[in-house]
Amino acid sequence: MSRTTSEAAAGLDPTVLSNQLFELWNQKDLQMLRVATLQGFSKLSDPLEALLTILESCPGKQKGRTHTLGHHVLMEFQTWIKEHPQVNLHSLSKQQAVALQKRALALLTDNQPTFVDGLVNIYQLSSLDPATLRLHIKELQAFGCYKMAAVLSTKLEIQTELDMEEICVPLILQDKLALAESFVTGHKHLERQLVALLDSWCHPNFSVEEIRRRFPSLSLSKNCVSQTQPKMLIRHIARLVEKFKIDQALCPNALHKRRLDSLRFLMYKRFVEKSMTEENWCDHVQYVVADDLELQIQLVEILTKYSGVRKAAQWSLRYNVPRYRLPFGVWETQQSLPPHLQQICMSNSGQTEGWVPSQSHCQKFYQVPLTRDKVHFVDTPESLQPCRSIVLKDGVTVGLDMEWQPTFGCILSQRVSLIQLAVSDQVFLLDLCATGFCQHPDTIRFIRDLFSERNILKLGYGTAGDLKCLSATWDQLLEEPLKMEGMLDLLSIHQKIQRSKINQPQNGPREVLVGENCAEKGLSLLVQQVLGRPLDKTEQMSNWEKRPLRISQIRYAVADAYCLLHVYSVLSSNPTCFGLPADLRSISSSQSETSKEKKQKGKQAKEALGKEECQGAQRGSPPCSDTEKGLLCGEKASEDIPPLPPQQLRVVCDNMLQGLGRYLRCLGVDVVMLENTDDHRVAAKLALAEGRVILTCGQPFQSLRSQVGEGRCLSLDCSEKARDQAIRVLRHFNVQPTPSDIFSRCQSQIKVKVQAGWEWSEAHTPSPLGAKR
Repeated sequence: MSRTTSEAAAGLDPTVLSNQLFELWNQKDLQMLRVATLQGFSKLSDPLEALLTILESCPGKQKGRTHTLGHHVLMEFQTWIKEHPQVNLHSLSKQQAVALQKRALALLTDNQPTFVDGLVNIYQLSSLDPATLRLHIKELQAFGCYKMAAVLSTKLEIQTELDMEEICVPLILQDKLALAESFVTGHKHLERQLVALLDSWCHPNFSVEEIRRRFPSLSLSKNCVSQTQPKMLIRHIARLVEKFKIDQALCPNALHKRRLDSLRFLMYKRFVEKSMTEENWCDHVQYVVADDLELQIQLVEILTKYSGVRKAAQWSLRYNVPRYRLPFGVWETQQSLPPHLQQICMSNSGQTEGWVPSQSHCQKFYQVPLTRDKVHFVDTPESLQPCRSIVLKDGVTVGLDMEWQPTFGCILSQRVSLIQLAVSDQVFLLDLCATGFCQHPDTIRFIRDLFSERNILKLGYGTAGDLKCLSATWDQLLEEPLKMEGMLDLLSIHQKIQRSKINQPQNGPREVLVGENCAEKGLSLLVQQVLGRPLDKTEQMSNWEKRPLRISQIRYAVADAYCLLHVYSVLSSNPTCFGLPADLRSISSSQSETSKEKKQKGKQAKEALGKEECQGAQRGSPPCSDTEKGLLCGEKASEDIPPLPPQQLRVVCDNMLQGLGRYLRCLGVDVVMLENTDDHRVAAKLALAEGRVILTCGQPFQSLRSQVGEGRCLSLDCSEKARDQAIRVLRHFNVQPTPSDIFSRCQSQIKVKVQAGWEWSEAHTPSPLGAKR
């Protein structure tokens, strides 16, 4: 046999092909690389073994390259093998096949993460001996390749062969909980183990040292330790309990912590803010405390502080708290209480209350121009028929709202208790707590017809939350979601109104923009802006599952739906006055974004943080009006207070306003920013300790303002861009930056050292642990 014939029989040398491919890869000629790869595979005598030889010689990830050479080779091989089905492991002996499988398995490391799918499928790695697979996973863990260990074990479906904690604990500490979720998903006992693990970290006596002892090779940085913060863990646990449909009894620590936080919140609402009625407070306290003895004891202790020993004694009698667990003076007060004061007095005045409220209430809050007989309870299929005939008329406009029982985060899915449907001259209240009515086919059919009818304009405010609760109420809506037609969310219109306020004259209604002197928010704020008086939100956090409803609850429910009709009518009649287009429906449609677009914008926003934000302020980017650019450069500002140099403004930004914090720092303002894991109360401590003003948004505003006093806490709109928020802050405090102030402060994080529970910067300015300067 000639030499040429012998070489043809032996096939192309894999090393020769590898060198050829590497040369084309360096030339960045991907088209020729693809051709040479496909042609080369056909010339190999043993393609399966040759592929491994080529991959073993391929370099890892290179700078400036999205993928590796090995990735391209593997992808082309998968394309080639589809046209050559005869190339498979079955054509080899068992010994040869196992040898190739072990070589393929050895290639699966962190250096080549894109090899997993291809090699697992081509070499059928899931058929390898489980002991061999487990050994490789343990080797990956020993070398710190925790992500690859989880991905590979999930792909090979050997999760039940491994120790869940050894796989998931390193992932959680590296902020890769999603990967740990994927690892356990579909295996009920592993799902429960993961939730139980996270819950054990919420125990008051838990210490990170326990993790260090169990995983001595793990390097626990500050960021790793932050993943064990109870506040963050509790959110994850609640979500996983919902996702995996796990009994909450499996996570007692998280549930206790949530209930304790809810109890403190209720105390604040009742005794500090004084925005909750006694009856609502009693209902919610009993729901939150339930039969947890430790929470009952906490309730008595907190009542002693907030309300006095008599109320604490009444509640301790109600729950029969042991004498040795009572605070000082409560037992003696119990003994001195006359019999009629030993029980908690539940007011029943709501049933005898008249429909028309007091004159002072009418002067202070928005009132519905309907008499009691125009409000109809719908709680049977028979009473639904007249409602259906009126609400489903062509061309009708319906104000839509829903109420549900507050759960204070103890459970995530909240079922709707009441649906309010308002038309021009009457309001229908659909009572979904009525026996047999909620799940009746006629009720579900009516809801589907209402939402899918294009010719019926349905007005809501923040409808996303309502629809989420609606889906939790009917499982049928999860299987077959509602068809949404003819919906108009007035929240989009409200946001448009708020944005248009930026360009108003300086002497405009600043309290509406900033919120310092305006306690209203959401729909109540919109009603105040458009109709002149806010909504009475006292009954917002009522027990909406308790029957019969009080008159004040019914009045609140009716107003929440009917005011939408009134607001829409005023806005439609004079849209230009509010900076709106003639067609209000165009706002919702033109400004809606797909989730993909929002994610893309969020990614771009993250990349643009810091330097680009500051450069935008310095350049005066195109979206800024002349007024705004002048304000950033100190040319125009409010004349109510004397001008203030940016260095003299000292603020602390809540963790929801980190973008604003970076922007203000670029302009020379003295800024402290909270970490994502910090509690909002840290802002109050900083403000009091260092004489700073709190910048926050959303619900924490009322709580923080009560702790630092009037004028020391500023609420901003989270939906606005950091530049617009900065303009509001500068205008509010009459801060006038000069060009020399731009970048006058260091933009990088100041290195800090821990000293006696505080962080100290080089300037020796104290701040609580975790705060960013």
